[in-house]
Amino acid sequence: MMRGFGFSTIGLAVSILVATPALAQQASRLSTHNDWGSYAYTNEQRQKVCYVLSMPVDKQPSSLDHGDIYFLVTQKPGQASAFEPQFSAGYDMQENSKVTVRIGDRSFSLFVRGRSAWLENPAEEPQMIAAMRGGADMAIAAKSGRGNDTSYKFSLRGISAALASIQNCK
Repeated sequence: MMRGFGFSTIGLAVSILVATPALAQQASRLSTHNDWGSYAYTNEQRQKVCYVLSMPVDKQPSSLDHGDIYFLVTQKPGQASAFEPQFSAGYDMQENSKVTVRIGDRSFSLFVRGRSAWLENPAEEPQMIAAMRGGADMAIAAKSGRGNDTSYKFSLRGISAALASIQNCK
């Protein structure tokens, strides 16, 4: 279940994350699907960009201030069936570290840049999306810039419906 922030607040925060700072526009909420929301905004090339996102249902260690944590999947503009998964931390992650995503018996490695992480091998994007659609939850392990090991659990309830809601984003 979503805790702490409403989906409209998340949409604003993530629109700022995914757009360049000078051109950031507020995202519009399209729909909510259990633990996932879908959003859209117009980028600097005047293309409509759609994405889905969720917040973790568990953050560890509980003694740390994790900031705002999101997992989002952006539809690549102009490509109806191409999705780009991204982990977004509320802190700078350790340089040259990897983020590990586990969904069922599948594991994916993400490279880190600042507060965000993307799949090391973009060819794995369809496999990760398929695992998300078929999974119940997703576990993420990351390392903060201060060297703290962190972990997050995301519910995957609603991910299939959320992705379907942005399938025809134009």
